[in-house]
Amino acid sequence: MQTLRAALVAATALIALFVSIRPGAAEDNSRLAVTVSIDGAIGPASASYVKGALAKAAERRAELVVLRLNTPGGLNTSMREIIADVLASPVPVVGYVAPSGAHAASAGTYILYATHIAAMAPGTNIGAATPVQIGGVPGLPGPDKDTKDGDRQPQPKDTMTAKATNDAVAFIRSLAELRGRNADWAEKAVREAATLSTNAALQANVIEIIARDPADLLRQVDGRTVEVAAGKTQRLATKDIAIEAIEPGWISRLLAVITDPNVAFILLMVGIYGLIFEFMSPGMVAPGVVGTICLLLGLYALNLLPTNYASFALMLVGIALLAIEAFNPTVVIGAGGLVAFVLGALMLFRDETPGSGLSWWVIGFTAAALAAFLVAVLGALRRAAREQLRLGAQAMQGLSAEVLDWSGTSGHVFTNGERWQARGAETFQSGETVEVANLIDLTLVVRRAPIATGREVQQ
Repeated sequence: MQTLRAALVAATALIALFVSIRPGAAEDNSRLAVTVSIDGAIGPASASYVKGALAKAAERRAELVVLRLNTPGGLNTSMREIIADVLASPVPVVGYVAPSGAHAASAGTYILYATHIAAMAPGTNIGAATPVQIGGVPGLPGPDKDTKDGDRQPQPKDTMTAKATNDAVAFIRSLAELRGRNADWAEKAVREAATLSTNAALQANVIEIIARDPADLLRQVDGRTVEVAAGKTQRLATKDIAIEAIEPGWISRLLAVITDPNVAFILLMVGIYGLIFEFMSPGMVAPGVVGTICLLLGLYALNLLPTNYASFALMLVGIALLAIEAFNPTVVIGAGGLVAFVLGALMLFRDETPGSGLSWWVIGFTAAALAAFLVAVLGALRRAAREQLRLGAQAMQGLSAEVLDWSGTSGHVFTNGERWQARGAETFQSGETVEVANLIDLTLVVRRAPIATGREVQQ
């Protein structure tokens, strides 16, 4: 009885101890810093990844998010999505250009300016945020404008470039004013593609911290006060905080693959030609299934990428002309289809992002494959035209046939995939090979197949 009473007392004490320490444990678990990494060009996959990571950080009540950047730039639409998510995040976001040797160019500069705290690792750089328009016809350069310092400020070459540049300047200046950073240098980075090293960025009030690694970064941001969404201020407590990396999910990884312009282009080609082969040979199934899947994935990628749909229509016209050429060879239609296809591929993706266009190798390989297909079709048609047309008895003369049964001077033979009634002047055995001499009233006239001489065999 005493033993049972002692066990109950011990269990009660343990439960009370667990309840007393549970709030503290929950508080320790909430002190979490998550890291999100953007490596390479910024696109729809990057925007989806950052959006999901920020939502997960808010759900887990993380202390802050470290957004590590190493990017040459990316799509303007994806950049703005990321910035909108950062500005709306209830969890403070620290932008960190790392590791050493990394850079936050073009779109990366805008994103770093949008973060609550900007940091760089030694040996990194930032800047070159000028919008670059790929494709189109350039305008005439305008006269340079004198600045207050006596320097000549280069002016945009045309109205469209001026509009894009002024919009980008207003956007990055608003971010600089929101975070209290150097707005004049931000404008210079857009208009003149200016860049800064790590120390120069710190001196110019472009960033607040130089950190060797994430641990050093968290030590330096500890105790700082930042303003998060809805105007709330938050004091960061990051000393000895746990760090957890959030990796991109399978959807973001799939988007990263199919939204590559070259992959999207290849998917479209495989899808279109898969369906063409299925329509030409109904019942093959595999080309139709594979073509449908690839075409849907390619169209989904086009919906996410900055696509010039007029160029896509031009590509479709080119493919249609090549298909017409296969059935009605005129050379002119095929050449026109090839030219239309190449021009459409060159102008398919429009954006101000370096590297967002198609690779010349992909375009060249696809055009060469189409040209080879066209030459092969034309060659086959030319050879068919040169051959003498043989119909009826002429087409059957000289064919080899196998005797199925024979009685007297008549029987049945198998040739050209069919069973024929036959007659001849000689007697043949079943299984013997004979030669068709003529066709009279659906009856084959056969004779004994000639025996090859030694000389003929040698030849």
